[in-house]
Amino acid sequence: MILLLAFHVTRGQQEGGQIYKTYCAGCHGAELQGNTASKLIKTEWKYGRERGSIIRNIRFGIPETEMISWGTVLKDDAVRAVADYIIAAQETPINATRPIPDHIQTKDYNLKIETLISTGLRTPWSIEFIDVSRALITERSGRIRLLSHGVLQPEPVTDTPSTFEHKTGGYMDIALDPDFATNGWVYLSYSEAKGDPSDEHAPGMTKIVRGKIENNRWQDEQILFSVADSLLVVDGNRWGCRLMFDRDGFLYFSIGDMDRARDSQDAGRPTGKVFRVNPDGTIPDDNPFAHTQGALPAIFTLGNRNVQGITQHPVTGDIWATEHGPMGGDELNILKKGANYGWPLITYGVDYDGEVVSEKTHMPNMEQPVVQWTPSIAVCPAEFNSGSLFVRWKNNLLIGSLAYEELRRLVIDEGNRVTEQEMILKGYGRIRDIKTAPDGALYILLNSPDRIIRITPQK
Repeated sequence: MILLLAFHVTRGQQEGGQIYKTYCAGCHGAELQGNTASKLIKTEWKYGRERGSIIRNIRFGIPETEMISWGTVLKDDAVRAVADYIIAAQETPINATRPIPDHIQTKDYNLKIETLISTGLRTPWSIEFIDVSRALITERSGRIRLLSHGVLQPEPVTDTPSTFEHKTGGYMDIALDPDFATNGWVYLSYSEAKGDPSDEHAPGMTKIVRGKIENNRWQDEQILFSVADSLLVVDGNRWGCRLMFDRDGFLYFSIGDMDRARDSQDAGRPTGKVFRVNPDGTIPDDNPFAHTQGALPAIFTLGNRNVQGITQHPVTGDIWATEHGPMGGDELNILKKGANYGWPLITYGVDYDGEVVSEKTHMPNMEQPVVQWTPSIAVCPAEFNSGSLFVRWKNNLLIGSLAYEELRRLVIDEGNRVTEQEMILKGYGRIRDIKTAPDGALYILLNSPDRIIRITPQK
C-alpha cells in the first residue's frame, strides 16, 4: 500500500510537471524561476499559500493581474496536478511555519514583535481582555482559555456549553459586558446543533449566550439569541460570528449566510444578517424590524454574506464591518440601521465554482462598500486604533485577513474614504483577531500556525 501510494504521488507530480511545461513554463519559467510572470519557487505568496488558494488561482485566474483563468483549458485533475507540482518543487515546505521577526519597520514606527504563545492553542478564534494582565481566548473546538501575565493557563474553563464544530462552526467570538467590573457577564457566540452534535447533518444555528466565570467555571448562563427549530439549517457554512458592544451599550452580532444566500434578503430568517440587542437580549425599541410582523426583531442590517469584524469609530461613532465576499468582493462597510448590503443580489465576486452570482454590483436602496477587495483577501477582524501607544495611528483602522495572512493599516479621511492601506504583516499565519490591550499594545491572534503575538512601538 505504501509503495502504491508513493507511485501515484510521483506519477501525479510527473503529470503535473508535463502540464506545467506545456501551459505555464513560457511565462513562469521552465524551472519555475520566473520569466515574463513571477517566479513560483518562493516563500512570499501574495495571493495565498494554501493548496486550495493555488488551485483556485490556476482554475479561475487572479482578477486585475496577468494571471488568466485556466479552468476552461485544463480539467480539474490537471489543475490539481499542476498545483501539487508547484508545491512539491518548493525548497521550503509551502506551509512551513515562518518565524516572525523581532522587529518590523513601518511608515510610522519600528515595531517590536513578541511571540507570546506558540504552543498549546487549538484554532483560537477570539481574545478579549479582562484587565491589563489577563485575557480570555476562545478555541473553535469549544474551549475558553485564560491568558494570565502572558502565560496560557493549562486548564480550560469548565462547564462551558457544547458546540457543533462543523465546517467553520464552533466557538467564535467572546466579549465582556460594558459593566463587567460590577456584573461579571461574559458573552459568547457559538454554533449549536439540535440532537446529536456528532451528526454532521444535524440542523443548527449560531447562538448567543452570556454567563459568568468564577473559579474557572462557566455558570449562570442565559440565552440571549436562538431561533425556532423551523429556522435551523442543515449542512450550513459561514456561521459568523463577531460580537461588539457600542458606546451606548448595545450588543451587535453577526450570522453568516450559512450557504443559503437568498435567505440573506429575508427578514424572517436569521442568516446573512447583523443583529442588535440590549445586553440582556431584549430588543431595542428603535430596531428597524422591532415592530414588523414576521421579521426577526433583533435584525439591524440584512444582505450581509458573512461579517467577520465589527468595530466602532472612536470619533464618529459609526459602526464599521468587514465582510467575506465569495471569490472576490470582500467588503468594508459602514453599518446603517435597516440598511440592505445586497448579498446575493449585488456583489463584486463570483462563486467558488466560477459561476456568476449576480451580474449587478449596484441596485437601488442597497449599500455600496467603502472598499471592496478583489481578489478576496478573506478579510476578518477589524479594530480602530484609539490606544495610547500608537498616537501616529490615531483613528486608523486595523484589519486582518485569513487567506492572504495579512495585517493592514487603513487610513480613513473625514469623508469615510480609505486613502491609504499599509501592509504591516504578511505570510505568518491567518489573522483571526486583533485587540488593543489596556496598556495600548496590539495583540494579534493567528491560526495555521496557532499563536499570539504582541506588537508595540520600539522605544
